[in-house]
Amino acid sequence: MHSREDIRNVAIVAHVDHGKTTLVDALLRQAGAFSAHEESKQEDRVMDSGDLEREKGITILAKNTSVHYRGQAAQKRGLTDGVTINVIDTPGHADFGGEVERGLSMVDGVLLLVDASEGPLPQTRFVLRKALEARMPVVVVVNKVDRPDQRINEVVDETTDLLLSLAEDLVNEGVELDLDRLLDVPVIYASAKLGRASLTQPEPGEVPDSDLEPLFETLLETIPGPVVDTDAPLQAHVTNLDASPFLGRIALLRIHAGKLTKGQNVALARRDGSIENVHITELLRTEGLERVPAQSATAGDIVAVAGVDDIMIGETLVDPEDPRPLPLIHVDDPSISMTIGINTSPMAGRVRGAKVTARQVKDRLQRELVGNVSLQVLPTDRPDAWEVRGRGELALAILVEQMRREGFELTVGKPQVVTREIDGVLSEPMDALTVDVPEDYLGDVTQLLAARKGRMETMANHGTGWVRMEFTVPVRGLIGFRTAFLTITRGTGIAASISAGYEPWHGVIESRKTGSLVADRAGQATPYAMVNLQERATFIIEAGSEVYEGQVVGENPRNEDMDVNVCREKKQTNTRAASADNFEGLVPPRRLTLEESLEFASNDECVEVTPHDIRIRKNVLSAQERFKIAARIRRGARG
Repeated sequence: MHSREDIRNVAIVAHVDHGKTTLVDALLRQAGAFSAHEESKQEDRVMDSGDLEREKGITILAKNTSVHYRGQAAQKRGLTDGVTINVIDTPGHADFGGEVERGLSMVDGVLLLVDASEGPLPQTRFVLRKALEARMPVVVVVNKVDRPDQRINEVVDETTDLLLSLAEDLVNEGVELDLDRLLDVPVIYASAKLGRASLTQPEPGEVPDSDLEPLFETLLETIPGPVVDTDAPLQAHVTNLDASPFLGRIALLRIHAGKLTKGQNVALARRDGSIENVHITELLRTEGLERVPAQSATAGDIVAVAGVDDIMIGETLVDPEDPRPLPLIHVDDPSISMTIGINTSPMAGRVRGAKVTARQVKDRLQRELVGNVSLQVLPTDRPDAWEVRGRGELALAILVEQMRREGFELTVGKPQVVTREIDGVLSEPMDALTVDVPEDYLGDVTQLLAARKGRMETMANHGTGWVRMEFTVPVRGLIGFRTAFLTITRGTGIAASISAGYEPWHGVIESRKTGSLVADRAGQATPYAMVNLQERATFIIEAGSEVYEGQVVGENPRNEDMDVNVCREKKQTNTRAASADNFEGLVPPRRLTLEESLEFASNDECVEVTPHDIRIRKNVLSAQERFKIAARIRRGARG
């Protein structure tokens, strides 16, 4: 066995919006991955390939790129042909933790990015723990050091404390760690946006005085090359899937042992333990952002192969004569579920070309399972609806949004928590929530979380007018929390959470204290009716919109639903008025996104999703039927 010095496999991990994708941009540019022509056309955040990633400004899917570095650090090591640095850009949101876990299975070390002002946040702890569990070396990159509110010394101390705290927890759990190496973790001070880095801390208001060469130097020195045995039987772990209109399904894999060539006959060790002979029709390497054909690859390389139509994530390509499968990729269990089914509203099927059948919805959900290892799809008591489980509310909302853009019409239930029984006690998932708020909103936020069964763990005031608080909160208490939190803090608060295990059921939580304004008939909403009703409610539909009985058209300030006629028209008479009707006083409606609609919906409501519209409706549309159900519930409570 030997270590390959001509290659480095590294993952960039961080909390949301701490600059991972921006740093990858800078690494690609300074390593000369783009020609002058491509550089002039290249956009920012080139690794955010999907529309949703660009719109939301977050990484959803783990992706890889290759940087061929020929700089001073490579020359000093005698690597005249340079070093190939395979970079995995992982999501920073815990809802996409499955992407982080399989991304880490491909690499030998991590770059941990930390914002120079915000410091370590919950997702920082999440991704760092995963890296330490795998006993990977860590390079800390303090990013955005040119921020006017930077507090670099405190952030470095907080990151060191986090490293030692996680190391202590893992040692207590029986994980062997090199504590001396953790105490001597290198720190780089960088501004990814400017493409600059330094080994020495810059003064306040200054930017690092060098390009990214110090980062390349530290990376080559700290992250080891993959230790390989080219004479061992083939072991290539499938970590991601892609598709090509010409090649079909493409499997991204890390070769752990042996050699792989184009046209080779190998064996596929499946998830169920069976072994099947397959043929590799195409072998591809990643150069920059492009995949190019290759003839062979050896242990330590990250490559893509085509020719195996039904290959799955977690499976292993092995030697047919001596098959040695690698362990399957383990991901944490889901904590949130929602029901996804066909659109059952009176307006179903009105969008031309929309996908409205149960078979189409089921096939799409099954396809999602192929590439999403953290998702589960379970049957329900209805043949046209399925229970979909995931890591968090955002991950499930992203799936629904993707299906909506693909032309599906869906009925989506309100998110629910996935409980489990532990030692005979009903237990629910908990989250560790960190909030940063101005001091003026300290009491309001504390009161909001107390009502949601939140338990304050720590509170710190950095002397900047902002307070950081850490809570342990039931996951169901955070459903709908974001909207209320931003309202209370007037949009200034920052909140992030991560899984914190399970605790016994915490009792009833009232997540919404307002009721719904429900249309009592089908028709077209008129300005005349809405002007008369807006003093008692806030509308979420526009005048002129078509509505149906049972559709939620607004929010009632009182904690009760109110059936209203938003289709009422003014009676016509022969009498002329001195002044015409004035509808200029009609307040613009509150427009809800898909995520906000899922948060807004009550337990007896669901969300209708079509390619053009998002509506909230009652599960039971008929007002008379809802009244009968409520009466039965009241009689049962009295009995």
